[in-house]
Amino acid sequence: VLLGLKRHYKKRCQGRMRKHVGDLCLQAGMLQDSLVHYHMSVELLRSVNDFLWLGAALEGLCSASVIYHYPGGTGGKAGSRRLQGSSLPAEAANRHRPGAQEVLIDPGALTTNGINPDTSTEIGRAKNCLSPEDIIDKYKEAISYYSKYKNAGVIELEACVKAVRVLAIQKRSMEASEFLQNAVYINLRQLSEEEKIQRYSILSELYELIGFHRKSAFFKRVAAMQCVAPSIAEPGWRACYKLLLETLPGYSLSLDPKDFSKGTHRGWAAVQMRLLHELVYASRRMGNPALSVRHLCFLLQTMLDFLSDQEKKDVTQSLESYTSKCPGTMEPITLPDGLTLPPVPFTKLPIVRCVKLLSLPTSLRPQKMKSLLGQSVSTKSPFIYSPIIAHNRGEERSKKIDFQWVQGDVCEVQLMVYNPMPFELRVENMGLLTSGVEFESLPAALSLPAESGLYPVTLVGVPQTTGTITVNGYRTTVFGVFSDCLLDNLPGIKTSGSTVEVIPALPRLQISTSLPRSAHSLQPSSGDEISTNVSVQLYNGETQPLIITLENIGTEPLEKLEVTSKILTTKEKLYGDFLSWKLEETLAQFPLQPGKVATFTISIKAKLDFSCQENLLQDLSDDGSSVSGFPLSSPFRQVVRPRMESRPSNAPEGSKTGDLSHLKTLEAILNFKYSGGPGHAEGYYRSLSLGLHVEVEPSVFFTRVSTLPATSTRQCHLLLDVFNSTEHELTISARNNEELTLHAGECQRMAIQVDKFNFESVPECPGEKGQFANPKQLEEERQEARGLEVNSRLDIRWRIPSLTRSGEASVEGVLSQLVLEHLQLAPLQWDVLVDGQPCDCEKAAACRVGDPVSLEVRLTNRSPHSVGPFALTVLPFQDHQNGVHDRELQHTLSFVGSGTFYLDAVQPSGQASCLGALLFLYTGDFFLHIRFHEDSKSKELPPSWFCLPSVHVRALEAA
Repeated sequence: VLLGLKRHYKKRCQGRMRKHVGDLCLQAGMLQDSLVHYHMSVELLRSVNDFLWLGAALEGLCSASVIYHYPGGTGGKAGSRRLQGSSLPAEAANRHRPGAQEVLIDPGALTTNGINPDTSTEIGRAKNCLSPEDIIDKYKEAISYYSKYKNAGVIELEACVKAVRVLAIQKRSMEASEFLQNAVYINLRQLSEEEKIQRYSILSELYELIGFHRKSAFFKRVAAMQCVAPSIAEPGWRACYKLLLETLPGYSLSLDPKDFSKGTHRGWAAVQMRLLHELVYASRRMGNPALSVRHLCFLLQTMLDFLSDQEKKDVTQSLESYTSKCPGTMEPITLPDGLTLPPVPFTKLPIVRCVKLLSLPTSLRPQKMKSLLGQSVSTKSPFIYSPIIAHNRGEERSKKIDFQWVQGDVCEVQLMVYNPMPFELRVENMGLLTSGVEFESLPAALSLPAESGLYPVTLVGVPQTTGTITVNGYRTTVFGVFSDCLLDNLPGIKTSGSTVEVIPALPRLQISTSLPRSAHSLQPSSGDEISTNVSVQLYNGETQPLIITLENIGTEPLEKLEVTSKILTTKEKLYGDFLSWKLEETLAQFPLQPGKVATFTISIKAKLDFSCQENLLQDLSDDGSSVSGFPLSSPFRQVVRPRMESRPSNAPEGSKTGDLSHLKTLEAILNFKYSGGPGHAEGYYRSLSLGLHVEVEPSVFFTRVSTLPATSTRQCHLLLDVFNSTEHELTISARNNEELTLHAGECQRMAIQVDKFNFESVPECPGEKGQFANPKQLEEERQEARGLEVNSRLDIRWRIPSLTRSGEASVEGVLSQLVLEHLQLAPLQWDVLVDGQPCDCEKAAACRVGDPVSLEVRLTNRSPHSVGPFALTVLPFQDHQNGVHDRELQHTLSFVGSGTFYLDAVQPSGQASCLGALLFLYTGDFFLHIRFHEDSKSKELPPSWFCLPSVHVRALEAA
């Protein structure tokens, strides 16, 4: 037994000595010798079951083989170990020297020791060298032997670390993870807190080395938590914060919010939120509130979609608590180790879906004056067209918006925003971020309801200079955090362009009128917007002034003003000027300085058709066109109540013949073009539109128009049936005629004695219009011109005393062609002169009995053709006022000469006369009837051309 024990002890001593010699050879660079000694040591120690030293011999064999296979080493560029500063147990330190744990051989050193740097040939000759697969197997075997001893935990851990580094070089990550998993469960007794931190840090580095990033981050985080363990008297919050920052890449986290604005979310959101919360807590315990605010903002911005409603409330409450002491800014935060934390703008509080630059209101929108060259022609190039210029313009047009802003005017940008929070979101100091032009942003505050959906928000500002302005984004203050949100960093945003031109300042014109605002909004076909609408109700024929006040409310002088009007399409026919004005007095006050006021008056005349085809009075004995019969001695009036029951009961509403009280509507647009200041010098102006809505209520109607001859051939009576369609008593009068009073709904006939008219024909239009003019249209224009001349001569006006309102009544639209013919002077003008005095009135010509009286018949030819010759016979008679005409006057008067007169042919515009004489033998009233002889010449002409005046002669006793 003693001999066996002695032999066993001898082998163990020899095996251990071989292992020790192998270590010395390895340190000396004698790799071949070390391999031989390690092999012999393994065989000796295996035979005596000395497992602890056997594991060490296997580990040495693996180290020597690794040096052969991987001369560059396995520890990376630094070639140093993280455990050099750690304190190992005394027994392990004596048995396992640091040099034997991980030997790194310099290639130059290998050469000086007789080892060829070309290790491929050397390895071929090294029969005792392990293959890469055998190295791992031997490491496993050595670790299994170490695990049999409770106090060999550090040695076992180091062997695992070495095996992992070798496997990392061999890219066998899964097998390496098995070694690391075994290292995790190795029980190391009596380790200090610093050693625990280093242990977890090394595990994290090894997992990072084999590509297990999340596993590496996990152990890094465990190390961070170990830094602030409750057992540590002074927790290392800075070390904890630093280690937590190093775990971010393993959890697919970045401190730059831009990395979370593109694509889908990466990583486990729950783990990431936990880590961010720990960063916030660690930075707060570090005494750095700005850092806490920055991480909390990052958490809210990037993890908003994964937070529950309660978590959103908790995070925002914490953020408001932090920002009350240290507001969040857009300044980058630089850590002591040089790491920079970029700013975190709240682009999701609120979420912006659409950004649209708004044009100025129509009344303030600048317009370019048209030039002779045209706006699209560039004056910088001598060529009419250049493809290079056109291409550049196309690129600019895609970026620049086709409207302009004006210097000094409030400009608007509309945002469609959405509140994703489950509670009301208060946004303060929301303004625009711009570049290119000095811009004064006017901040706005808004409150968005919980989960509001898309909500329009308008941000405003004032450009202070001219040029091209670009809207880059917007700024907000939410939960005490200032954010500058750039449009380029907003995902899924819709925008129609962000660059617009700012032109020089223009004046601003504000108009006010003497009329009330209208509830009717005009919709012109051109699409122009009406800034102001006014309305007025007038009676047909009434004129009302519209006083317009012009006030310059801008900062530039108002230098130019142009006023135009446009009547919208109407079915009603207008007579005369609907709108008229004079600007001379107003323009004399220009330039209108800022704050100054000027006024001018526009006359509104509502003159529509006064005709009505209903015959409300009994017909006269004449047919409305007869000019024969006994002449009226004076104008007359006939009053008859209207026969309202004769109106058709089924007449359509608003029809001309059925509804006498239907309101007519007239609409017009007044356009004010004005300019001044620097904008005027650049060729810009503004346009302001005023909508005018006029309701025209019927005043009077002319239901029937006819004529009767007067006592003079140059005059006639115009008969008008006038109907009062108002609800008030109305008076109507013509020029030099007395007023006629009409009660409400009453119809009366009035006769107006008028001089006949010498209508001039409408001249033929020269050129193309005259050549291709429609004859019917020309006749209508000629008839309208005649009606206008008749109406101006009549000057018929109505007045409502109870309302103190008045106006004119026009007959332009009621005169038929037949009536106009009766009102026209005959082309052949006949004059009869008794004793040299014309006889064409009611007054009788006086003469003496026994004295011859001269009688002259004079013809003036106003027709364009030659007329005559004519033969006339004078037939005297006496009217006994009882219907009996005494024509047997041979003994009462006598002709001096012949009673028949002859006129030769008369040329156009010519004149002819014939003379005779009468001798009255007795006193009395005598009438002379002049009759034409019927011949071929007189039959060719209309009978109305031969209308001679009545001749009344009164013979008095001789003196």
